[in-house]
Amino acid sequence: MKRLAITLVCAAGAFAAQADTFFDNARVRSAEPQYENVSVPREQCHTDWVTSPQRFSGGGSNYGSPNYGGVALGALAGGVVGNQITRGQGGREAATALGALVGAIAGDRIAGRDNRYEQVQEAPRQVTRCQAVNDVQARLTGYRVAYDYRGQTYTTMMRENPGQYLQVRVSVEPVSPDYR
Repeated sequence: MKRLAITLVCAAGAFAAQADTFFDNARVRSAEPQYENVSVPREQCHTDWVTSPQRFSGGGSNYGSPNYGGVALGALAGGVVGNQITRGQGGREAATALGALVGAIAGDRIAGRDNRYEQVQEAPRQVTRCQAVNDVQARLTGYRVAYDYRGQTYTTMMRENPGQYLQVRVSVEPVSPDYR
């Protein structure tokens, strides 16, 4: 029985406390938007034309093929030198042939050297360069709302603009002597 009485008293007290809370409207004085600066990274690329030196090696129209004039002239000179060096009958022919072969190779190299060249040219080419750029954007975080209720001015933060009036919850409870 005591338990039932205690439960009823608590329920009546909770109901009485609930009865002292109600909703009312307050007039909004101002609603100022509040922003926060946020850094948003992005990649920015651009293409430039640059000129850089490039080396080209080449020769005349016969680059890479034997220079027949140089081969013939070198073979003739090498054969004469080989023939003059040796005195014996069998050795003279071998020396002449060997001199002609070495002379032909040397003549080709010497004649080909004049036809080969190296050229440096400025050649334009595209270069793409990218870099990270931070854009600063202002983002709305809410509204600082100032409102009047029964002669008092209050301030609060809200997610949305409330308009001209703001619904407020009013709670009335007695002040106990301990709080004074």
